[in-house]
Amino acid sequence: MKLPILILNPHPRCNCRCAMCDIWKTTERAEFAVEDLRHQMESLDNLGVEWVVLSGGEALMHSDLFSLCRVLRARNIRISLLSSGLLLERHAAAIAEWIDDVIVSVDGPPALHDEIRGVQSAFALMTRGIAAIRSIKLRFPITARCTVQKRNCAHLAATAKAAREIGLDSISFLAADLTSEAFNRAGGWPLDRTASIALRPGEIPVLEAQIEMLSRFGGDYVVESAEKLQRIVAHFRAHLGTEPNVAPRCNAPWVSAVLESNGEVRPCFFHKPYGKLEAGQTLADIIEGPEANAFRAQLDIDTNETCRRCVCSLFIAEREQTAV
Repeated sequence: MKLPILILNPHPRCNCRCAMCDIWKTTERAEFAVEDLRHQMESLDNLGVEWVVLSGGEALMHSDLFSLCRVLRARNIRISLLSSGLLLERHAAAIAEWIDDVIVSVDGPPALHDEIRGVQSAFALMTRGIAAIRSIKLRFPITARCTVQKRNCAHLAATAKAAREIGLDSISFLAADLTSEAFNRAGGWPLDRTASIALRPGEIPVLEAQIEMLSRFGGDYVVESAEKLQRIVAHFRAHLGTEPNVAPRCNAPWVSAVLESNGEVRPCFFHKPYGKLEAGQTLADIIEGPEANAFRAQLDIDTNETCRRCVCSLFIAEREQTAV
């Protein structure tokens, strides 16, 4: 089996207290060690891994993140970093040297972003970090990703405008996950917590108006097509029961995997682990093992309830090997 993309969560904790995520509540401190990664490199070669996405938690909180990057870069593996942006300035030089691109979370204009992130001056810290990286490498690619939910659904155009003003190259939007156990939400959210993020019926027209504004934002600054942006509306409508959940086009379990800091391996962010690295095991042992093979064999994206509620799908065309 070929696995062009590996999402690696090298560190379990986060330095934000986001309204739509509970990762910051974890007390786990296990890190994915450099020696652990070195042990996996032959397996990554055999699986055909071409691109590693550093996620988390906040990967920049790892005690030796850039040693991990050196190991990957020695095999010419592309490295992307997903980040809250709070530590970009501190690590600007190393990011410019060892990372290929950065995607920062932007959840609104400055004050709203800080409120949703639960960190005072979070937007200002991120802005300084972007400037610090660009002062070292002028054209270093840094993009934004916004999670759409109740608090920011009326401010999406303003969010895109704020992202452009601080020099981010583009922005993408995805709906907040409301139902899965991902992001340290074992057992899922209680109804009141879900209600604090989901939209009420009267807020749907507000979201639709913002989506229309994004569709006319200009150029290709907003990554999603008008059709993909409409999936965000459909997601919240489906949660309200006014239309069915429809699975997106996705082949993530066949072309990617998520490797957690504690060694657990998932087919994507939202499905349960199908294995955990034990002493002496390789990633290929898990990916090509009986549990993973059985999972993929029985998975029907169109009918699986987790897939039908997915907010963050991945599809890689077999020939082009590009994510869409």
